[in-house]
Formats: sequence, C-alpha cells, structure tokens
Amino acid sequence: MKIYTKTGDKGTTSLFGGTRVPKHHIRIESYGTVDELNSYIGLLRDQDTDKKTKDLLIEIQDRLFTIGSILATDPEKATLKSGKERLNIPRISQDDIQKLEKAIDRMNDELPEMTHFVLPGGHQSVSFCHIARCVCRRAERLSSALYDIEAFDDEVLIYLNRLSDYLFVLARMLSKQLQAEEIQWIPKKN
Repeated sequence: MKIYTKTGDKGTTSLFGGTRVPKHHIRIESYGTVDELNSYIGLLRDQDTDKKTKDLLIEIQDRLFTIGSILATDPEKATLKSGKERLNIPRISQDDIQKLEKAIDRMNDELPEMTHFVLPGGHQSVSFCHIARCVCRRAERLSSALYDIEAFDDEVLIYLNRLSDYLFVLARMLSKQLQAEEIQWIPKKN
C-alpha cells in the first residue's frame, strides 16, 4: 500500500466509495476528530492501568475505527436503491453501548458521590483521560452536525456520547486508584 498517492494535493480527499470532497468538509472533520480521539485513547492505554481497563480501551479503539469507517462513507454509495448494502461497513451495536454503560456503572459504584464539578488534572494519566474526553465531545459535536446534513446510524452518536461519559468516570476512577487529589470546582462569589 503506497502511503502517498498525490491525489489530495489540491485539497480534496476520497470517501469510502470513491466520492471526492474538500479536506475541510464536515465529514472529514468528523472522522478526523474520531481518529484524533483514537490516538488519545492509545496514549491513555499506554498508562499504568489494570488489564480490564486496557482491554476495554483496545475494544474502544476498534469501535472508533468502525465509527471512522461509517463517517468516511458516502451514504449514497453505501446502499443500493433496493436498500441492500453495497459496501461492507461494520456497525456499532447496542451491545457496544451497553458495554460502556456497564463499565460506567461498575466504576461509579466504587466512587464517592459527585457533589461538584472537578478540575481536570491531579496526575498525568488523569489529565490524558480528560483530554480524550474533550476530544470525544468535539467528535460528538462534529458528528452531530454531519448527522443533521446526512444521517447515519444513530448508534454512532449514542456511542460517542456514552464514551465521553465513560472517559469522565474513568478519570475519576484513575484519580482514586492513583491517589491523586480530585479538586472540586466551587464557583467564587463576587
């Protein structure tokens, strides 16, 4: 597989299915941000975490590649007029979403109740988790904007929403495990 093709030298790129669009297209921004998120998840996975967390992070990375392929596909080329799939694109399932929800619930059961927002930080691993959460929220916003223009599987938006929740709770769990100080944000009174 050749890395450089020179086909994008004029500011366009090809979607899965062959349609060419400008590199600044909302579809490219959406799956590019999912790719950025996947890199941050990899950075988070490289931290000192337990095997169960690492295994789930690897699975999340796989699911993010699936989301990227969904977002990188021209919807008109994805299905035939008969409604049958033309391109073999993997999907996000309810099971994928439920796996995140179960992990969130499991961690929340071990954490103290939240009474205030918390300031990101306290340990490098916690900070990486918060950065991933913020990039996930941006991916969700961009994907939502794309969805308004050209709809795709609803599960993609649900998964990104749940993933940002998971990353927030994981940051709190890492704070607890690493004995990092979790600083509450308490608004200053004027």
